[in-house]
Amino acid sequence: MVLGPDESTATVSSGTAEIPKLGFGTARITGDDCKRAVKTALESGYRHVDTAQLYDNEAAVGAAIAESPVDRDDIFVVTKVHPNNAASAAVHETTRASLDRLGLNAVDLLLLHAPSDEAPLSATLGAMNELQDEGVVDHIGVSNFSVGQLESAREHSETPIVTNQVKYHPYHHQDELLEYCVDHDICLTAYSPLAEGAVPGDDRLAAVGEPYGKSATQVALRWLVQQPTVAAIPKSASRKHIAANAAIFDFELSDDDMETVTDVGDGVWTQLAAVLGLR
Repeated sequence: MVLGPDESTATVSSGTAEIPKLGFGTARITGDDCKRAVKTALESGYRHVDTAQLYDNEAAVGAAIAESPVDRDDIFVVTKVHPNNAASAAVHETTRASLDRLGLNAVDLLLLHAPSDEAPLSATLGAMNELQDEGVVDHIGVSNFSVGQLESAREHSETPIVTNQVKYHPYHHQDELLEYCVDHDICLTAYSPLAEGAVPGDDRLAAVGEPYGKSATQVALRWLVQQPTVAAIPKSASRKHIAANAAIFDFELSDDDMETVTDVGDGVWTQLAAVLGLR
């Protein structure tokens, strides 16, 4: 299963969620820079925007959404509960504060940003489930969870855990987690998909992209979204780079190309392909 070159609106189906495969990350972008970047992303075709309480930019993200001509119903908005706010009452209070900052009545997806010692996972997820019952959260998920922690989250939640957002890029693989997500129809959302700026200078990835007229960055992002259960959330404050990162749905990597990208890091293509059912 791979994406076709015309599938710019492709999603990962998980539970009842349809998560756009390409999202816009906002970590470490704040204020007017964040607002401009999100508006540019929406103009460039992104329909998945990721923020968090930790990022201190929810108000800027919300302002960009409010000022964008894109209909709110067409934007998949994600925010995250800070691990320090994992106690049940804090989940309720801080999520509503997030909604106020975003200027939204509800978010499409609420994540627990990382495992927390502030409260039992059952209590945190119970509060997140209650927010779903109240209609202010559509779907829930987690971030930075191991396979075992993700299994525990699924056991404790009354509703599907639709994603685990983790670091995933060509140099840092998540084979065991990816296999688990494939087996249980969970989206793996890849943050830092460009390896904190390492990808653009990789001549091996640039060589893969040359026949397609694509950059190393576009190859790395395409490699991610071409995996059926994976979504990617690159970030940039540059209009040029935001647009370029979105231009990844007009070509398709061959099996040999996928193998080459996999093998630049710590992965083995035959294993990854078997996990994804590609061979």
